[in-house]
Amino acid sequence: MATFIKTNETHLISDLCVKTGDTDENVENVNNKNKKYFTCDVCGQKFCQERLLKKHFHTHTKEKQYSCDVCHKDFSHKSNLNVHLRAHTNEKPFSCDVCGRGFFVRSSLTRHYRIHTNEKPYSCDICRTDFSHESGLNVHLRTHTKEKPFSCDICHKDFSQKSNLNVHLRAHTNEKPFSCDVCGIGFSVRSSLTRHYRIHTNEKPFSCDVCEKAFSHRETLTDHHRIHTNEKPFSCDVCGKEFYERGSLTKHHRIHTKEKPFSCDVCHTDFSHKCNLNVHLRTHTKEKPFSCDTCHKDFSQKIHLTLHLRTHTNEKPFSCDVCGIGFSVRSSLTRHYRIHTNEKPFSCDVCGKSFSHRETLTDHHRIHTNEKPFSCDVCGKEFSNRGHLTRHYRIHTNEKPFSCDICHKDFSQKINLNVHLRIHSNKNQYSGDVEKDFL
Repeated sequence: MATFIKTNETHLISDLCVKTGDTDENVENVNNKNKKYFTCDVCGQKFCQERLLKKHFHTHTKEKQYSCDVCHKDFSHKSNLNVHLRAHTNEKPFSCDVCGRGFFVRSSLTRHYRIHTNEKPYSCDICRTDFSHESGLNVHLRTHTKEKPFSCDICHKDFSQKSNLNVHLRAHTNEKPFSCDVCGIGFSVRSSLTRHYRIHTNEKPFSCDVCEKAFSHRETLTDHHRIHTNEKPFSCDVCGKEFYERGSLTKHHRIHTKEKPFSCDVCHTDFSHKCNLNVHLRTHTKEKPFSCDTCHKDFSQKIHLTLHLRTHTNEKPFSCDVCGIGFSVRSSLTRHYRIHTNEKPFSCDVCGKSFSHRETLTDHHRIHTNEKPFSCDVCGKEFSNRGHLTRHYRIHTNEKPFSCDICHKDFSQKINLNVHLRIHSNKNQYSGDVEKDFL
């Protein structure tokens, strides 16, 4: 095989460079038939015909004298131009006798045919992996050599394959040549469109061999499978926490970096996760896409619907290991547990008073600021917390939700009921004392 050498000299095809004389340097006699070979004076490759040498020499001069009349692309060989023109005419003279697929050039058919024969004539000398195409082997070898010969002119990022560079360039040009014919969303690569299309078809071709759960994407299945194996190959280099998938690690890492790359276009609040931004946007749109099948109450977040459903099922999966009280959400158990520990982790930065719950601290802080954000829509009276407004509102509605179990008297506030109950307890205590005096 010829060895190609880069040169800065410009060589012109002429009678001087194509020597046909009977010299030992440029002509060989083969089988005593005086057959002449024409030798390239740049790389030493030999040709049996002068025209082949001239054709070959264009690889050194980079001369492209043949141009396409349609797209004006230039070629060094006329045969390459002829093949290229088929891309415009869609002529495919070479077809596969197995599946009928057509090709522009015979070499493409030859390579394609190996799909059916499973022939893999090219082998990696390092890891012995076999390939059906030489180009596939060449690309594979770069995984061993770490060679990345294709570089982006804009950001200078390097790639091992030209196709990867071409796809990357679309990130700069924002070109999205592949679009969904259902919803019109555009994509920079065809594989992304294929993945996206499964949203519309609900196709889930990848299935877990353990629990048989189906997935639209192979990589989602791979991530899911780690739940069964408990494999967590991605770990945080700050705190050491491990994750099943790289995306979860990326999102987690923002806790340490305080990075918030997602911003609300309405109020400009920043978020570390896109899902949190999407949930937040519903506060502006008032969208509540999750509905309870029992009472038809709507919610902006699915988690809120899940928690709400427990009010219907009376499910309380979180219980206190001290007193046994059950709770429908873990945060309520955490709050409750502070009754037993007397923990008060929230402290007022004005007076230093501590509180068990953050919202109690928030209400308390309004004493210092004199802020009263809750107002009665009947009389206009303002309150520092919502609970006070709720109790006040019963003056107007005459609602009395608290009832005495002894005399059945009703009260608008629980504190009034507690005071009233002392009447019954004091009466019993008084009666006992009187009886003792008269004995």
